[in-house]
Amino acid sequence: MIERIKSALERCGVAMWRINETVEETAELFFVKRQLDTRRSKDVRKYDVTVFRDVEDPEGGKPARGFTSVRLIASMDDARLDEELKGAYYAARFAANPYFDLPDPVQAPMAQKTGELAEAPLARSAGRMVKALFAPDTHQDAFVNSAELFVSRSSHHILSSEGTDAAYVDARVNGEFVVQCREPEDVELHGAFEYDQLDEQALSDKVAEALSFVRDRARAQKALASGKYDLVLSGNAVAEVLSYYVSRSSASSVYARYSTWKQGEDVQGETTGERLSLTLRATVPYSMEGIPMADLPVLENGRLNAYHGPNRFCRYLNVKPTGFYEKFSCGNGSVPFETLKKAPCLWAVTFSDFQMDAMSGHFSGEIRLAYLIEDGKTIPITGGSVNGSILEAQKDLTFSAERYLTAQYDGPYAVRMKGISIAGPGE
Repeated sequence: MIERIKSALERCGVAMWRINETVEETAELFFVKRQLDTRRSKDVRKYDVTVFRDVEDPEGGKPARGFTSVRLIASMDDARLDEELKGAYYAARFAANPYFDLPDPVQAPMAQKTGELAEAPLARSAGRMVKALFAPDTHQDAFVNSAELFVSRSSHHILSSEGTDAAYVDARVNGEFVVQCREPEDVELHGAFEYDQLDEQALSDKVAEALSFVRDRARAQKALASGKYDLVLSGNAVAEVLSYYVSRSSASSVYARYSTWKQGEDVQGETTGERLSLTLRATVPYSMEGIPMADLPVLENGRLNAYHGPNRFCRYLNVKPTGFYEKFSCGNGSVPFETLKKAPCLWAVTFSDFQMDAMSGHFSGEIRLAYLIEDGKTIPITGGSVNGSILEAQKDLTFSAERYLTAQYDGPYAVRMKGISIAGPGE
């Protein structure tokens, strides 16, 4: 199929191109309570072709480079391939961007991922993760209502007109589950997970925590008063807040002037708490553009160390293209979690929706369950909302020594921030 696509590109007069071939096999399991309801397996091969076309910018008369992508499948005949590629090449003239050089060519043998998730039969890995998922489901009052689990292994082959020919294997496990408690109020909580290794303990811990949370949510009170609190966030909410720094340091944000950050400057400002250290993690050896990936310290003690991003935006900033990162780690954290959430504070654990606005630094979410810790008591609370700004909170952050791991984040389990505005249920 690769040779057929190359021949079609030549027939269509396309001189600059990139082909991304992906072959993915997946084992999918669906459960109702602990009973397997559906089992599926997939084996999919797809070809994403990006074509580039040089045009003249009609406004400035300067050289410009347009590009667009199309997905091809092996069942297409040559006439259909020509039709799809001609359409993409035609469309590329209307998607012109300021001129940029294409990625430098890379030639390398297949990079194999190690570990059981990448090497063992998918069914075996799925069985182990299912066992881990249901291991904490031993209670009468709270239980796993339903679950979905997907184990996938994929091979990626990247070729380009510039001479790139590189390939690698990746593997992931992800899924969702719903936990339920029926008394004294019938409540459900949704959980999602994704790992790039066979991390059975992390999944069991996540489900066990969710079962504890749904039990407390069923008993929670709507008694939270509006005001400012020391707020403790945990799990995915910590990763969401810290993603602000990843977004603001991206080459695309800097080029578009959404971010004014400059390499070497202190982006955290004056602090009395912990200084931030974040590293972008290379979970695959090459980006989809064929750029070699490597771990990249992006923040060191609150200072911006590097920009990052796809080839085009890095070229615009005259920095080395890094590729797009899917995971980051935070090196902070030295306080035991039990000490971190000492009274008085509000530990918000689940939200109906928690979001970080990378433009403003504002984070917010409607509380489904929180714990009000004060006067020697820990009271489950529901209702109300969190409204804070990382720009204000970053001057005094404290992170837990306990860690939290997903396919996108490796860092402290929890963070404590001072003086965050909380609106009570009646507001």
